[in-house]
Amino acid sequence: MADLSAFPIAGKWPARHPDRIQLYSLPTPNGVKVSIVLEEMGLPYEPHLVSFETQDQMSPEFLSLNPNNKIPAIIDPNGPDGKPLPLFESGAILLYLAEKTGKLLPKDAAGRYETIQWLMFQVGGVGPMFGQLGFFHKFAGKEYEDKRPRDRYVHESRRLLGVLEQRMACRQWLMGDEYTIADIAVWPWVRNLVGHYGAGELVEFSKFPHLRRVLDAFVARPAVAKGLEIPQRG
Repeated sequence: MADLSAFPIAGKWPARHPDRIQLYSLPTPNGVKVSIVLEEMGLPYEPHLVSFETQDQMSPEFLSLNPNNKIPAIIDPNGPDGKPLPLFESGAILLYLAEKTGKLLPKDAAGRYETIQWLMFQVGGVGPMFGQLGFFHKFAGKEYEDKRPRDRYVHESRRLLGVLEQRMACRQWLMGDEYTIADIAVWPWVRNLVGHYGAGELVEFSKFPHLRRVLDAFVARPAVAKGLEIPQRG
């Protein structure tokens, strides 16, 4: 049985199944990337809820795993060379698990790098821009009289949606017929933008029919439907 006692985070969130991947997360767009990919891959894992309401992400135990105090993070007890591997940053986790399992990442070099390209497109563009729009539209920023900051992110989010719309015009998934970690990275953020953030009208989402089609297909996947609710909120 794996020994996780060297990791302080295991003191705050004890592992009932230490031989499984330990997931420390919350069902946010970034968090569900990892729960979805674990479900899609059929990997055994144990989820732990990191509650923002109680500032769990700022606890010494969580910071010992991710000094950047962001979810998600994992410990793979069966990492490279058979040693436990702690890892944070959702994009890095997706890439690691894809390479570990040989799943959801094309085998050929060109396809692999093209997939990573779209993964980085989400990490560097879609996530930060949609997240800022969510702040200014739904959360504290909505009280600001000056709407220029909000509109800056509205315009950039709409532009990014346009890039995706063009990409999906003749494709089932971002890489064509093959469903990959790039899809798992991108579509939870599109879902959150028009759902939880309620910004569909602002970004004129009705003008992006291909995105609606792909988003509907994405959330209809059984592994996605399950992963979107993990970890369950208390």
